Amino acid sequence: MIGGLLASAIANMDGIRGYSSWRWVFILEGLTTILIGVISYLFMSDFPEDTRWLNEEEKRFIVARAGVDKEHAQPINGRHVLHFFTDFKNVLGAVIYFGAVIIPTYSFSYFAPTIVKTLGYSTVETQLHTVPPFAAAFVLCLIVAYLSDLTGLRSPFIAFSTALTIIGLAILMTVHHHFSVQYAALHLVAMGSLTSGPLVICWYVMNLRGHTERNIGSAWMIGFGNCGGLVATFTFLAKDAPLYHTGYSICMGMTCLGALAAVVYAGLVVMENKRVKAGRGAKEGFDYCSL
Repeated sequence: MIGGLLASAIANMDGIRGYSSWRWVFILEGLTTILIGVISYLFMSDFPEDTRWLNEEEKRFIVARAGVDKEHAQPINGRHVLHFFTDFKNVLGAVIYFGAVIIPTYSFSYFAPTIVKTLGYSTVETQLHTVPPFAAAFVLCLIVAYLSDLTGLRSPFIAFSTALTIIGLAILMTVHHHFSVQYAALHLVAMGSLTSGPLVICWYVMNLRGHTERNIGSAWMIGFGNCGGLVATFTFLAKDAPLYHTGYSICMGMTCLGALAAVVYAGLVVMENKRVKAGRGAKEGFDYCSL
């Protein structure tokens, strides 16, 4: 959301100190990223017990609420990693993230200005017109996060946000030379894909038990999932303008793949919960999986 506003402002910095505007993008955003990284390293803690800015009562409250276990001193080895992948449910989390979140999100983030420019705007106007879709996604993300926490459910909201992405992509693939409809479809893609991200991560990580499993699972999801960024980089090529049929088709296919993986994952969660309820095949200390 802020990126479009920032880019439109930086576009007016062309020639300052002898630098082109695109150089200022790297300078300003790069310095900001480095600064936040240093601050995060200094103030973020691995575990609630290690924080310096919480008192003992606050630490106990966070540990109790989050259900943080005490096994974090145990080193992770290859045996743990191999065992983690014996559960197909653990594998699917990264596939959902790869298909339904990363590829459509990165594709939209990388190429929103390129797509909007085909609608006939100047460079500055193009950057400004990328702001409303991200703003709409931000509002929807907050609403869905609140409702998801209120109901204790993730999968229905993932289905809803994924449906928005698919509808938006379908419109963009089939409707041409109709600005209002195409621009509305961009909003749907942004709202759907960006809202799916935190939901999918939360759903997957909540269903991992113990420090070891969560560490491996988080690394697997983020590591494999973000490989989708490599695919997204080559989706909207200049030679495909202005229809970008290939780019939209890739996003549609990957989003549908992620949706299918989410359905299978939900089915495995239901089966796991039935085993827990029946007292068979449950992991030690394992509670019900979240839907």
